[in-house]
Amino acid sequence: MRTLVAASLLAMASQASFAQAVRTERNISLDLANQVAAAAVSACAANGYAVAATVVDHAGGVRAVQRADNAGPHTLASSERKAWTSASAKSPTQAMMEGAQKNPGAANLVHLPGFLLLGGGVPLKVGNETIGAVGVGGAPGGHLDEQCALAAIAKVQDLLK
Repeated sequence: MRTLVAASLLAMASQASFAQAVRTERNISLDLANQVAAAAVSACAANGYAVAATVVDHAGGVRAVQRADNAGPHTLASSERKAWTSASAKSPTQAMMEGAQKNPGAANLVHLPGFLLLGGGVPLKVGNETIGAVGVGGAPGGHLDEQCALAAIAKVQDLLK
């Protein structure tokens, strides 16, 4: 009997450690990524800005890209780097830029490979969990890129549950 109980406890402990080793994470769908990218480009177009918008998943992988007519070629790289930076840090790039400017300890963030500390990258969250990020590039100022990103997120907010 003791051997059976010990074997059962060992099996349960093994299953518990296996369960803790495997994670379940939420991630942005292709459909939602396309909706966010389109909404960001549209929000900027309404203000007369030709931009590119890139949406990445929680790991920074590109899911959707849209580039407005007449948007400069640099807007693609800018939007992608902003989205990647935001997803990686789980923080808006505008806030990160301001923090790096004000805090000497954070100033070295600009030297991290791939990081772009310009406004326009905003994480996409379900509760406190980051499921991706949107980056916008091409408006005449990062704060305006961020406004377009926030407008896009507001448009799909009901889907982020």
